[in-house]
This record gives sequence, structure tokens and C-alpha cells, in this order.
Amino acid sequence: MSNLSNLILIWYKSHRRDLPWRNTSDPYRIWISEIILQQTRVSQGYDYFLRFMERFPTVQALADAPEDEVMRLWQGLGYYSRARNLHTAAKSIVSRTMANHIAYTDGKKCNSFSETTREDKIFPKTYEEVRALKGVGDYTAAAICSFAYDMPYAVVDGNVYRVLARYFGITEPIDTTHGKKLFAALAQDQLDPSCPGDYNQAIMDFGALVCTPQSPQCTSCPLAETCEALRTGKVDVLPQKEKKLAIKTRYFHYVWVKAGDYAFIRKRTGRDIWQNLYELPLVESDHQLLPEEVMQAIKPQLTEEETPQLILLFQGVKHVLTHRVIMADFYQLILPINTRSFASYHKIKVEQLNDYAFPRLITLFLDKSS
Repeated sequence: MSNLSNLILIWYKSHRRDLPWRNTSDPYRIWISEIILQQTRVSQGYDYFLRFMERFPTVQALADAPEDEVMRLWQGLGYYSRARNLHTAAKSIVSRTMANHIAYTDGKKCNSFSETTREDKIFPKTYEEVRALKGVGDYTAAAICSFAYDMPYAVVDGNVYRVLARYFGITEPIDTTHGKKLFAALAQDQLDPSCPGDYNQAIMDFGALVCTPQSPQCTSCPLAETCEALRTGKVDVLPQKEKKLAIKTRYFHYVWVKAGDYAFIRKRTGRDIWQNLYELPLVESDHQLLPEEVMQAIKPQLTEEETPQLILLFQGVKHVLTHRVIMADFYQLILPINTRSFASYHKIKVEQLNDYAFPRLITLFLDKSS
């Protein structure tokens, strides 16, 4: 066992976080938690995990659910492709298990395998099978296999990059091909094969609680005496990245169209942000539009006899995503209850809006407007 592994495991025994996906070897629960935490802080993902597991306690429950319901429970977490991939992967697990079960029973047809196959028999058992699930990369596969099956695969996430880069004083950028291979090999070399699950949990917790991105606890860190970054004064500059993320600003002009107790929404189906989530009528441009320009843009959606007034409700609402900044204006348009305008949109009762999954930007607007 390396000095790093030994010290981190000792620290972990006294400081491990009590989380609902810990103290279990259920690969399904571990999988759900890891997908939620891919781009989400523990504090934010905690309640989402509990709600998700309450509604979808098994792979089959998740596979059987409508996609809109899965997306609605994911609403507010962002990176919605994670939810779509989870749903797709659950279906593939169930489909494969059903096919295997039918083959095993010599072609005897059945509608469900829940009575003859335990839940812990459904989830893939090898690293290669887990890695092949949609939305599962090297890190997530290593996490699932080490936590659920105690397989010796090292995890490499942002916390691990940071701990290793600082402890060993590595200046190689973590976002290069060479850097990724270097850190993956180093992480595997540091892994304690006698307790891979605990070690992986330990180094991630250590990065999240002690070796933090900002204001790390170097004065009380158990690795302080042998930390190269601390010795050379490079704690604040490690780990390093080669590429800077290009940020694009987009201008969205939403129109809150109401007709009596009804509103108009549609699903975003293109390969863009918020795919398969619902939205209000939208006018997008490369700059902020004047109200008359927005009105001109939505005119094709109106019938000739209707000339409603466009009312500006909120202007310049800034919504920051990882690689985009959305500048949004919100307008209101009141139409007669029997309107034939916006025929390409879903006309639903305002009270039913909570049944649909919207981007957080729109959810916040609807909360303020209700």
C-alpha cells in the first residue's frame, strides 16, 4: 500500500460522509447515484437521489416509466442527457435480461422476470458490460464495479485529479490525451487492491472535503508533510488545464401565451440544450430584440384577426450553463380562449404545467408568474 493510500484510508475511517448510496452493494442504487453526481454537487443531488429511488426503486421500474416522467423528476439537475441515457440503459438492461430469461426457460414466454430473477441478478456483472451502458464512461464504470463488486478499478474524477496533481506535483494538463493516460495510470497504481471500493470513496471524499478547489485545508491535511504542491507553493495552480472553454451567449425571447386558463408549450426535440424538455414559445436571436421585433417574429403563429398586445414581464434574465450564457426576456400575450393561434403548440391548462419537465430557467419564471 502506498503512503498516499494508507493516509487517505486512515482519514476516511473518521471522516467518511454518511450518504444514502453508501453502505450498499446494490449496483442499481450506486449507478443512479453516480449518474446524478457526474455534474452535480452532493448537497444538490442528495434529495434528487431519494426522490428518484422512491419512484424508481428497481431497474424495471425505471425502464417501464414514460420518458416525460423521468425528465420531470430530473428537472432542475441540468445536463438532461444523463436522464435520457439512464432511461435508455435501464431499458437495455431489462430487454437483455428478459431475452436471456426466455432463452434459459427454453422459449417459455413470460411477461415479467421479476418473480424469477432477483434485482441483484439483473444489473451487468463485468466492467465491460457496465462500461457498455449508455451514458457510462470509464469513471462511472470503475465506481460501480469497485463499490458494488469490489473490483480493482480506480476512479478518476475531478477530485482525484486534484489530489493526485497536488500530492505528486504534476503539471501535465488533465485535459490532454497524455494527461488523462498519465493520471489514469497513476490512480490505478495508488489503488489499494484489498479494498478498492473504500479507497475510491476515500480519495473522492478527501478531494471534496479537504483538498478542495478553493481554500484547501492544507494546515490540517494528513498529506501535508509529503505533498509536493504544498512544498513548492503550487497548490493554487494545480491541477492544470490546457484548453479554455469557449463561452457562447445566446438571446432567448420567451412568450408566455395564455388563453383563458390555458397556456401553450412545446417539446424541444432538436439536438441542442434541454433536448426533450418543454418550453414556452421562443424567439432566439444573436442579440437582444426590441418588443416590436419579437412581435414581428411571432406574427406567423397568429391568426389574421388577432392583434394582441405584447407585454414585457422580465428583461435581461441571465442563466449560466457550462459553455453557454442565456440572456432571456419574458413577454406575455393574452389571446381569446377559443383562439386558433399557435396551432403547432400543445394547449394545456395552466394548472397542468407541473406535469411537464421544463428547463430551470422557465421553471423559475413560471414560479414567479403563478
